[in-house]
Amino acid sequence: MNFEFFIARRIIASKDRKSSISAPIIKIAITAIAIGVIMMLISIATGVGLQKKIREKVSAFNGDIVITNFDTNFSNDSQIPISKKQDFYPNFNLVEGISHIQITAMKGGVIRTENDFEGIVVKGVAEDYRWQNFEEYLVEGELPDFSGDLNSDILISQYLAKRLDLKLGDKVVTFFINADSSKPPRSRGFDIVGIYNSGFQQFDEQYIIADIRHIQRLNKWEDDQIGAFELFVDDFDEIENIGNAVYMETASTLDTQTIRQKYGSIFEWLDLFDFNIALIIGIMILVAGINMITALLVLILERTQMIGILKALGSNDWSVRKVFIYNAMYLICLGLFFGNVIGIGLLLAQKYFKLFPLDPDTYYVTEAPVYLDLGYILLLNTGTFLLCLLMLLIPSWIITRISPVKAIRFE
Repeated sequence: MNFEFFIARRIIASKDRKSSISAPIIKIAITAIAIGVIMMLISIATGVGLQKKIREKVSAFNGDIVITNFDTNFSNDSQIPISKKQDFYPNFNLVEGISHIQITAMKGGVIRTENDFEGIVVKGVAEDYRWQNFEEYLVEGELPDFSGDLNSDILISQYLAKRLDLKLGDKVVTFFINADSSKPPRSRGFDIVGIYNSGFQQFDEQYIIADIRHIQRLNKWEDDQIGAFELFVDDFDEIENIGNAVYMETASTLDTQTIRQKYGSIFEWLDLFDFNIALIIGIMILVAGINMITALLVLILERTQMIGILKALGSNDWSVRKVFIYNAMYLICLGLFFGNVIGIGLLLAQKYFKLFPLDPDTYYVTEAPVYLDLGYILLLNTGTFLLCLLMLLIPSWIITRISPVKAIRFE
């Protein structure tokens, strides 16, 4: 093997007159592999990053699994109350894979200012609310604290604040339709203590976060009555199985819905990214492999006389083939190295400097998110290396057809 590897390195280092023919082909092959790796890294990192970021935003506003009264149609202002005195609350232990449970209630209303008004949904939450989901979206002020007595603090989106010309510390008056249509709307005054921007306009344009006790009083519910339970799972890939298990373990009067079911169109769109990523990876590996095959064929044709000499000295076909395969392995490694350096560099620049913005109306995010993980980087490099190497076994078979006598006489 050492002799074969030495010969392979001599092929690369050769400076004879014929090397001018293969040099451009070799450079093109290395460049093709590098570009392919860059494209694959970017497609995986941004594709998976976009999937994760959008999923996190949908989960932040809705939880991963929602438990409501069976007669509730999941609209914003028709929740039928359920008691929070359930066996699975406050610690959900009926099904494995649940990391957190919290209570919520929603009620539609209208914010009225001196110059404008806007329809909104007030989401009532309690002290068990998972606020860390909102920490990265907070742009001004602080997150409200509902662990003590009832207060009027709310968290409002930057989108609504701009539309209504509101700022931190302002008091807003919100009107709610009375259950008795013969009576005038009821009003509540709230104080803006925090402003968030999730970049998900579908939620930013309507949601305000307030104390759940306001919703209970507006709906004339008892203290133990709520609109829904929101559950968070440990592994989102298992959300459907966990959702079905939760449905089977809860009472027959309660219904269970996952966010994949509630926002089916969004997640169907996200699932298309998997196909796009696989297609890009397949095309890039195919292009890189074809270029490496071309480079190997040129090397074989250039070194036909050398092949004849090696065979005349007693080398078998497989030994000579390994000489050229080792050479190709070296070229593949060069392409992978440069591709990883450039690709990961570009991704890190995007992650920390936000070089490429996106339209939130289309992509639900303000910039291209990046997901970097050593696992998929190693898998991508290993897979590319092995597939390109396997593709090179076919052209290397040509060496077995070269006759030593004719090759030595070849000019």
